[in-house]
Amino acid sequence: MTETDLIPVFDGHNDTLLRLYQSKEMDVEKLFIEGTPGGHIDLPRAKKGGFAGGMFAIFPPPIEKTKRSAVPPAPSDNEPLPPELPRAEAITSTIGMASILFRLERAGALTVCRSAGDVREAMAKGSIAAVFHIEGVEAIDPELAMLGVLHAAGLRSLGIVWSRPNAFGNGVPFRFPSSPDTGPGLTDAGKALVKACNQLRIMIDLSHLNEKGFRDVAALSDAPLVATHSNVHAICGHSRNLTDWQLGAIRETGGMVGLNFATGFLREDGRMNADTGLDIMVRHIDSLLQALGEDGVGLGSDFDGAMIPAVFGDVAGLPKLTDALAARGFGRALIEKIAYRNWLSVLERTIG
Repeated sequence: MTETDLIPVFDGHNDTLLRLYQSKEMDVEKLFIEGTPGGHIDLPRAKKGGFAGGMFAIFPPPIEKTKRSAVPPAPSDNEPLPPELPRAEAITSTIGMASILFRLERAGALTVCRSAGDVREAMAKGSIAAVFHIEGVEAIDPELAMLGVLHAAGLRSLGIVWSRPNAFGNGVPFRFPSSPDTGPGLTDAGKALVKACNQLRIMIDLSHLNEKGFRDVAALSDAPLVATHSNVHAICGHSRNLTDWQLGAIRETGGMVGLNFATGFLREDGRMNADTGLDIMVRHIDSLLQALGEDGVGLGSDFDGAMIPAVFGDVAGLPKLTDALAARGFGRALIEKIAYRNWLSVLERTIG
């Protein structure tokens, strides 16, 4: 496939800012612009793969002394939740990664987009369209003063929790097999956060949130329900994946789901195994299409944050998935919806 044939991809989730932050390199702009041998996303590979942009997540990582693998090395049905992250630690890493995002923009590597119109404009210019997203809002105080500051800086999307508890709610543990029905719903502060996000037009990401928290968001929010990087629980019975009723609730609001490329959330056996084919990804997409319709399915790779199928390698391998969809009989119009058009639509109806 030539570069002119590439279908652009807007991706629901990546952890590239975390990778750059943890690299401890002073010149992260050079790392991203010139390319690095490791990781999944940099500018040269993004151009090769048709990566047009996406939600650039800021994920406050666990502190070193309590750090554990995001996904256990083998499936476990009793994996505990990681401990809460102190707010001071979260503020430090959140601001550090936000700084990297804006440094990359000043270097001309990407464009920070504050509306769907900004995304379209960046894509038209051939600039990576980056939406400022936070995964786990431990840096935000229960009084929500920090939310206003971050929104003014460009925050347009957030996941209330990662897979741990915080002042606003509870994430799902990394359990397989397991229902996402683990723990209580949103706290009062979490419910206030949902309403504030609606008022500010910040998109709420339901990935990592437990079932009772999901129900609370569905009851409170007036925006489309979105899970940026989750899969189908009926295929892979991981607590991180979405059950039939959750998919139904998303469809009722005109929301969408981004397919997560993490092998542990794709495979029927729940294993992190890079020797995973494209066929299981297409199967999840087929199932999502049946549950949500053609307007409700996108991609949410989790690049730089998960073990993905080796057949991809990195972001340069994105055309392998669109080619696989074409080989399955998907028409170009539907592939374009999955690759980027559905994300543009939901962003218009959430962030404006």
